[in-house]
Formats: sequence, C-alpha cells, structure tokens
Amino acid sequence: MNGQYEVLSPWAEVDPVPPRGISPRLAELEGKTIGLFAESYKIASVPILTVVEQKLKERFPSLKFSWLRHGVNIAINETGDKARFEEWVKGVDTVVTAIGD
Repeated sequence: MNGQYEVLSPWAEVDPVPPRGISPRLAELEGKTIGLFAESYKIASVPILTVVEQKLKERFPSLKFSWLRHGVNIAINETGDKARFEEWVKGVDTVVTAIGD
C-alpha cells in the first residue's frame, strides 16, 4: 500500500428540475375562500388549523374560510365521503390541511 485512499462523496446526483406544487399558487389571497381540511382523528389538526385561520384573518381580513373535517384514519375516497369532499373543494380557492398528534 502506498498510504493513499479514495474519498467518496455521500451526495447523490440531484435532479436539476426545481420542485413545484401540484397546483398553481394563488396570485393573491384578498377576497378568496380558504378551505381548511382537518384530519380530525389526529388530535392536533383542528387546533393547528384554528391558529392558521386566526393568523390569516389578521393579515387578510377579507378572507373567507370553509372547514371540512375528515374523522377516520382511512383515505377519503374509501369512506363514502368522496362526493362530499368534491362538492366542498368546488367552493374554495385553495386548501390548507393539517395532520398532527
């Protein structure tokens, strides 16, 4: 041996495409309706979204809010609530969700 060793980087090659949301962002929030979707079986989801609602109301007084609480640990399309969810989402401009213990 000659006392030399090869050093390898732990970093993988990265995808050069920047991440983006699955839906376009709203240009502005004034006058919009925000959907608040709570996974109610997670104890902290409703309190988290309550604070989100309060903080958004402070910054954007013209906002309206619409809540939907999903109370079981099963995907919404497997519970029979899919139609209710689809109707609710038609009436909002964007959705904030929280899942928390």
